[in-house]
Amino acid sequence: MVRANGAVSLRELARVVQTSEVTVRRDVRALEAEGLLDRRHGGAVLPGGFTRESGFPQKSHLATAEKTAIADVAAGLVEEGEAIVVGAGTTTQELARRLARVPGLTVVTNSLLVAQALAHANRVEVVMTGGTLRGSNYALVGSGAEQSLQGLRVSRAFLSGSGLTAERGLSTSNMLSASVDRALVQAAAEVVVLADHTKLGSDTMFQTVPTDLITRLVTDEPPGHDDRAATELQALADQGVQIAVAGAGSGSPGTAESPPSGRQVRRDMPLPGQRRTRGGPGKPAAPLRGAAVLPDQGQAQQDRARVADLRRR
Repeated sequence: MVRANGAVSLRELARVVQTSEVTVRRDVRALEAEGLLDRRHGGAVLPGGFTRESGFPQKSHLATAEKTAIADVAAGLVEEGEAIVVGAGTTTQELARRLARVPGLTVVTNSLLVAQALAHANRVEVVMTGGTLRGSNYALVGSGAEQSLQGLRVSRAFLSGSGLTAERGLSTSNMLSASVDRALVQAAAEVVVLADHTKLGSDTMFQTVPTDLITRLVTDEPPGHDDRAATELQALADQGVQIAVAGAGSGSPGTAESPPSGRQVRRDMPLPGQRRTRGGPGKPAAPLRGAAVLPDQGQAQQDRARVADLRRR
């Protein structure tokens, strides 16, 4: 499966071979000892270290349920009439499919897959960057793509990557892709990273978004035994990143497509403090539709209710 797909998650392996993830992890460890694959957080890849990157055919079959859940939640962040940028990737492609019914939306992208998902959305305007086509992920890269983003300003950037750590932030294995992603970040007031649990704790060659520029992370719920992912999520939250965790069932209300039954969206994780946003004072990150209110927001609502009651008295 790793040779066919380039990468595979332990959860998917356990499902296919109908055994426990504990058994799969033991077998993967044995295969790594023989030099047949490299273990990665939550999965395994072909040997190649920091520089290897799977192509679109391989990525499209990895963690599909998790990507769908993440896209459902991320779509709840987008409001009518917004202007956003969406980077390349299989997770952002899933997001684009859910944005097709958001009226008045403007989407700037360097991804042919994102543009294709929105091609028949009559109420969505799609603006593509220039650049050179990178066939492995159907993305436009290079100086042409970066120059077309100069002077652009939008509300949010939605990006994915190859790895995410609290120490370095979001990273990818390709230098050209990383450079364009950095240009997308510069165009946005807020940055939303879409990354499934298999990318948490993984570090790849080129940094795209440092942790202090990430406004929100949308991820899926790691397996109960995955202490590394839980530790990484806590470390990201400690640095002020807002964490939204989607389950393996249905998405949040307001998404463009009806998700499979059984998926539940969990509340945002409590944060130690107010997150700084690049939108300036008075422009906090938008709350998720269908998700529980963050603790500081809930307290503010209670305070307003007390004041209104006093006024009535």
